[in-house]
Amino acid sequence: MSLKIYNTMSREKEPFQTIEPGQVRMYVCGPTVYAKAHVGHAMSSLVFDVIRRYLEYRGYEVRHVMNYTDVDDKVILRAKELGVDPLELAKRFADQYDQHLKDLNIEPAQVKPKVSEEIDQIITMVSGLIEKGFAYDVDGDVYFRVARDEDYGRLSGRDLEDMRAGARLEVDQRKEDPGDFALWKAAKEGEPSWASPWGQGRPGWHIECSAMNLHHLGEQIDIHGGGNDLIFPHHENEIAQSESYTGKVFARFWVHNGMMQLAGEDMSKSTGNVYAIDDFLEEHEGDVLRMVVLNGSYRSPLIFNDEVVNHAERALERLRNGLRPALAEDSAAKDMGEELAQAAQKARREFEEAMDDDFNTSGALSHIFELVKAVNQARDAGASESDLTLGQSVIRELAGVLGLRLDEGTSAGHEAAPFIQMLVDVREELREIEQWQLADSIRDRLTSLGVSVEDQKDGTVWRFQ
Repeated sequence: MSLKIYNTMSREKEPFQTIEPGQVRMYVCGPTVYAKAHVGHAMSSLVFDVIRRYLEYRGYEVRHVMNYTDVDDKVILRAKELGVDPLELAKRFADQYDQHLKDLNIEPAQVKPKVSEEIDQIITMVSGLIEKGFAYDVDGDVYFRVARDEDYGRLSGRDLEDMRAGARLEVDQRKEDPGDFALWKAAKEGEPSWASPWGQGRPGWHIECSAMNLHHLGEQIDIHGGGNDLIFPHHENEIAQSESYTGKVFARFWVHNGMMQLAGEDMSKSTGNVYAIDDFLEEHEGDVLRMVVLNGSYRSPLIFNDEVVNHAERALERLRNGLRPALAEDSAAKDMGEELAQAAQKARREFEEAMDDDFNTSGALSHIFELVKAVNQARDAGASESDLTLGQSVIRELAGVLGLRLDEGTSAGHEAAPFIQMLVDVREELREIEQWQLADSIRDRLTSLGVSVEDQKDGTVWRFQ
């Protein structure tokens, strides 16, 4: 099965083909850095980290660009409220997000441009759009002519006439058309600004990503990603600007992640419905949040609550249980290594089939869990360390493709294993002398600590839950 990706533009899964064989150019819209980032921002970064990792696992060389919006109305307003320089405020939160990416084991983009560092490219692009007749200058503001783009609205499926009639369109009598959007904004007192052919000013929101794409990835890219809240107007306007400027199809695949929801509402800094990343990381390890995302479909809304987080923690521990050492020095059974090799081969094949189906991470995880089950059963049956090695190496490898750091959580379990075994042995002795109450109390206590104890006809086995 070849890789298929859902394309927002066509609204269907399409075979993944790149502009250049073996090369992927991927641009992902990053955060507007004016406040603490929340776990919804992390969800988007985690989704595209997994996409990048799987593409690299499949042999592609991925050039990944993620921007920081550090020049924006929200940044300026927040800086004014705090009495600080807007660019200094933005740098603080961009640096903080960079640290979050490290804490969450997200591979950094090769390029992380900021609007404030791309002004020359933005001015060049705006000038080109004016020269081509796609934009016009009014008193230092520059607007894009949406009527010149015959395909405007095809990504979001919106009709231009309906958009003109919509109540949310910005009202400005100087515009030729109410749907026209700003490429450049004339300077206002107290705002950061730069010299341009139209006077002092700053970029509009949408032009930044088009200019950064062109600068760092070229006229055409393979994947453009971001949250589905960006489909309109941001990505729609990016298409209009870029394709009007170059005369070429901008992106081959438009990939959008769903929104993370807290208390049934999309997370948003503007509404205050947020759970900050640093607050989460104070209580949980980064892989727990990654597991929350992996357990769902990247395109669907993701409910975030204590129950979901607790489920993710248990699932993460189940994966790590597959890496526990053998209970015996030498194998007591025949051909256990061969059986595990077959189970590992099956898990890899089914993992790839799931991921090839539009990055079905929950399906891919289920196949890793099947391999974990096979490893645990072999261990309980007396498999040696060498028997377990292949199965465990594949567990590590496939989990690593999803960005999980399983070995970081296994050392404590390995250290505890001898003591747990000692308690299980004591319980066995108590059962032999019919001290049922004491034996049950040991079992119950181990269960409360996350250790499952199971009595079988050949003896008692235990595992982390």
